[in-house]
Amino acid sequence: MQSTFILNLVDRPEMAPEYAQKTTQSGKQDNVSASALNDESLQIFVFQQQAAHERGLRTTIEMTYASLFSDTIVAMAKRDHEVYGDEIALTLLGLPCKQFYEKYKTKDFCIWMFSEEDKKRIVDDVFTLFFEKFGFYPKSTGSYYLDAFTINYIKAKYPSIECAIATCWEEGAKAYHTTNNSWYTFIDGGPWAPWIPSKVNSAIPAANQDDDAGLVCIPHLSRDLIACYDGNGSNFGTHPQNVLRGMVYEDNEIPYFFNLVDLYRHQAKYNNGYAYNMMFVGPGWLNKGGRWEAPYRLLKKSYTDGLDYYAKLKKEGKLVDMTMSEFAEYYRKTHTYQEPEVALWKDIVYGSNKEYFWYYDPSMRACLDFNQGGAMIDLRPYVAKLDLPVGIGTGNAYDCTYPYLIEANYRAGYFTHYAGQGTIKSCQVKRGEEVVDLCLERTMANFTKEGDVIVLTTNPFEVKFSDTILTMVSIFRFPRGKGEVEVERKILKNSGKKEVTLEEYMVACYGKQEYSLDMTGVTLEVDGKEKRSITYQYHCRSLELVSGVARAIVPQIKTVVELTGEGASCKVEEGIAFSPMFRLSVAKKIVEGGLTSCLRLKKEN
Repeated sequence: MQSTFILNLVDRPEMAPEYAQKTTQSGKQDNVSASALNDESLQIFVFQQQAAHERGLRTTIEMTYASLFSDTIVAMAKRDHEVYGDEIALTLLGLPCKQFYEKYKTKDFCIWMFSEEDKKRIVDDVFTLFFEKFGFYPKSTGSYYLDAFTINYIKAKYPSIECAIATCWEEGAKAYHTTNNSWYTFIDGGPWAPWIPSKVNSAIPAANQDDDAGLVCIPHLSRDLIACYDGNGSNFGTHPQNVLRGMVYEDNEIPYFFNLVDLYRHQAKYNNGYAYNMMFVGPGWLNKGGRWEAPYRLLKKSYTDGLDYYAKLKKEGKLVDMTMSEFAEYYRKTHTYQEPEVALWKDIVYGSNKEYFWYYDPSMRACLDFNQGGAMIDLRPYVAKLDLPVGIGTGNAYDCTYPYLIEANYRAGYFTHYAGQGTIKSCQVKRGEEVVDLCLERTMANFTKEGDVIVLTTNPFEVKFSDTILTMVSIFRFPRGKGEVEVERKILKNSGKKEVTLEEYMVACYGKQEYSLDMTGVTLEVDGKEKRSITYQYHCRSLELVSGVARAIVPQIKTVVELTGEGASCKVEEGIAFSPMFRLSVAKKIVEGGLTSCLRLKKEN
């Protein structure tokens, strides 16, 4: 299969560089209007553009509000557009400058955090100034995050927009904690790769044309889908200076960066021959004073080393550099609304055999951890299409995170001091009093497709009991656009021919970060020949039927989640205040064969 690896290389000229407003080591305050600071920022932008052009790479120049007041930068952007074919775009980052402060009387700078009226004022201000300088409206825009309100307003008022940077993947509580609780960008739970956003919530892929917000969104950076999810995403991405901050380098060389690019290239194998990468480094990251522990010479070397690798791939015919609007046009021609984005991702930081599988489509985002036997460690119910306004005046000033049902890093997962009670979806194999959870069975996955169904099959693994050894595989099927995950636990060999019980289970709750929220109002049901239910009261109650559906209705996030199993009993279990979860399970006694179960997500009502 012929593969296409696409690069969006984005530069932004910042006359008031990001992170510039800080107390320096000498105790002085940086002045965002100081000529020395502006001159340095301009020089860095010139260097970035030259470095790309010398290597035959085109860029998208995302003009900031501050840079639009610079005749020098405007002239440079026009020249680079005419000479090199760079795209002149407009970013809603880089708002802070003297003109902005005088006009808006605020030090806020994240567009999604403003009130709706201010969002419209700022967008109109920036777009109007752009038009005055260039004589046309841009085709691309962006920010760390763009909420649905802002995207819908921009598209309605400025229909030329085709592409936007709209999220910074998994920038949430983990990043917040590694910045001394000072970086209020809670935007995890969304896509890691390009998507067409829903009009209702920009983190959700559109389900159809009526739901289509009218543009293609891309992530702020291409992140490491294990290291970033498990730890601070700001350390692991296709941003050479982030790699330095994460200290994922040695002897001034950044092989990790090249491995990360290659791993993104490899994803074409799982996505119909298509793979995507994005690099976006503002001038503030290349300042002459150094950044983090790295001196300028290393910042510069890492940046040019990254460009050298992209240029090498392009020269070899292995990479296509596109501007943002060109990519949006390509994406719409090659992707349907229901087509999922997937990634089978290996650990390239520590060199272990840890492996995650990621999946998203308009119905859900999910992650399987094959280091835990294929346990589901993340599940976001996109099918609920939650409208989550953000910004001053909405009652939610900053938190853009899409809620989870399962999030094993925030809500414990399997490995807790009361094992198995954190959010996770896995399987227990029981023989008498002996119980083995497949979270303890490390394996690897093999990817195949059966029509529109994506299939992950584990390598065989052994489950050992005192009087028998099972050789098993797990098979995970993701049918396109159905909001379902079918799991088959299959016994290949039962050495002692003993009866065992397979119990597929899901422990879940709802939330955005680590802390538990009120579970009152959640309804748990078993539904078969009869239907019985309990309303969550933290009383540790349970219901069971010999066959049927185990169901949880979570009105707080407008989601219904169901678990069924062929020929299996079903059970729901209520948690307690110390373990505020719910548990759904289906179980079957067998000697040979297996258990096939289905997890299904629906929108409440």
